[in-house]
Amino acid sequence: MEAALAAVEERDGELGAFTVTFPEEAREQARRAEREAGRPGAPPLLGVPVSVKDHVWMRWAPATNGSLALRDFVAPEDCGLVEHLRASGAVIVGKTNNPEFLYRGYTDNDLYGPTRNPWDRERTAGGSSGGAAVSVAAGMTPLAIGTDGGGSIRIPACFCGVVGLKPTFGLVPTLPGFRGWPTLSVAGPITRTVRDAALLLTTIAGPHPADDRTVPGPSVDVLAEALRADDLSDLRVAHTEDMGFAPVDAAVRHAFRAAVQTFARTSCELVDGAPDAGETADLWWRVAGPESYASEGPLLEDHEAEMTKGTATIIRSGESASARDYLDAQHERSRFARAWAEFLGDVDLLIAPCMQVPAFPLGQGAPAAVEGRPCDPLFEDWCSMIYVANLTGQPSLSVPIGFTGDGLPLGMQIIARRFEDHVALRAGAAWQRLHPFERDWPPR
Repeated sequence: MEAALAAVEERDGELGAFTVTFPEEAREQARRAEREAGRPGAPPLLGVPVSVKDHVWMRWAPATNGSLALRDFVAPEDCGLVEHLRASGAVIVGKTNNPEFLYRGYTDNDLYGPTRNPWDRERTAGGSSGGAAVSVAAGMTPLAIGTDGGGSIRIPACFCGVVGLKPTFGLVPTLPGFRGWPTLSVAGPITRTVRDAALLLTTIAGPHPADDRTVPGPSVDVLAEALRADDLSDLRVAHTEDMGFAPVDAAVRHAFRAAVQTFARTSCELVDGAPDAGETADLWWRVAGPESYASEGPLLEDHEAEMTKGTATIIRSGESASARDYLDAQHERSRFARAWAEFLGDVDLLIAPCMQVPAFPLGQGAPAAVEGRPCDPLFEDWCSMIYVANLTGQPSLSVPIGFTGDGLPLGMQIIARRFEDHVALRAGAAWQRLHPFERDWPPR
């Protein structure tokens, strides 16, 4: 714990990962953990430092959602996943930065400022769980909790060169907490290794009485599956560079092609292809827009002037949607999810680039273009491949696959069938054996 707190003290002033830390509480919990260590029945994460995203409720701790409108809000109770985390013995070092209301794929807000990428301080860390990913990538905590409603775990995990898992929808409780995107968002682990992602998932998954969307925890030993990474000869794995619809940066395509060639050494059966389900960004926004307005719309009257530039525009994007519009979008979403489920009936996994671009410069809302196609600076069409798993509820694991010529991390996502998170983790662990990315650390 002292090492973790010292790392925060040394590095976070430049990186901006944390919004608040709890040094004295963390030290006291670590002392208690020392006394319990080695006793029979000790919990699995006893004394392990972990960070928790600002958005996630922790009793008596600030939960600002990255907004000046909520700068004085203190959560009255723990989110269900935090209850599970405490029961596992983990010690929460602090809370980490996110963009206002989690709306952006980069991390910056008018309350706490930007979170910087540890591989290049002038690049974004990604978002919305940017602080969580940086806390792990920079060695401040070995484990972090993020949330993912539209890639918000996987985007920063990819940009920062760490592991991020968006679990099956409903596997991890996200309530009590903010309303957010109730049909899209999940919570999950960000770690340095696939094994640790599996371990953290086993501790935070499972039902909670405050969250009626939760389901029973994994039906298999997720950690054991992640450790069973000798070969994948029993799996059929599809691969695609662009899912048939997305522009992808040339450096990303090159790195992914090399990764597929290496992935073949797992002995799995590799096939080329992706479902013909259509593009994702428009459908995702037709669901997310009304949910955003329902959640944050009531804040506009009193707090619009305090909101980060662009936030009010995003909130109002769902204002005119009728109940019929919203339900029509959900109906179309069900057809989209069916197409993906049927595709994954013939293969066990699909691998694809995680992000279509490397991390872009701080201060930009989006890359200017991807593969010659201009990007919308507000409504994020530059990361459209990441929306698939949020629309379908399927698990998606982001793992590092290498670097650009100027040293920016790149990643691959591994998508599995719903409730088969363990299969994605097993494949990720097999990849890590072939490509030991945990040895790569950002410069200091």
